[in-house]
Amino acid sequence: MLVVAEREQLPVTQARAGEPEAWDVLFKRYQLPIYVYVFELVHDEQTSLDIVQETFISAVRHIGGLRDDDKFGSWLFGIAHQKCVQRWRKQTREGDALEEIAGAQDECEDDPSELLIRHEREAEFMNLLNRLPPPQLSVLLLHFIEEFSLEEIAAITGVPPGTVKSRIHYARKALKTLWEEKNENAP
Repeated sequence: MLVVAEREQLPVTQARAGEPEAWDVLFKRYQLPIYVYVFELVHDEQTSLDIVQETFISAVRHIGGLRDDDKFGSWLFGIAHQKCVQRWRKQTREGDALEEIAGAQDECEDDPSELLIRHEREAEFMNLLNRLPPPQLSVLLLHFIEEFSLEEIAAITGVPPGTVKSRIHYARKALKTLWEEKNENAP
């Protein structure tokens, strides 16, 4: 028999009423997914933490504007997305480029050669992914990592669902081309 998971019940109504315990539950549920999404876009740990904090501060201030409690997750990701866009615009105006900071990865008890190969493959893929324009990168992350629907991604990014679908298509196509070019140039 197929078992369907129940829809997650979040205390959004209680959060709207200003109950701190409800915000604790929402923060614990969304802090890591929001952080991962933001980090993949900005590639800086401290900036990502700042954006997560700014996202929740904005959510507390503007939760009254949320019309559908079931859309809290996509609404929150939308706030985080806008915070990233604001950061990019600010950096562009200041002439700063986004810097990629390689984080130290935890030691693993795997065979050192297997660990090295895995790290190299992950690094290769992330380098290719990071070559995508931010609009394409963000929709890929939202769709394949966070598993949002096209409509939810459209709400988060503020573009029509057709544009989201197009960005996913062109991002996948670009990744395939980049992968093929990388393999053609490999010794």
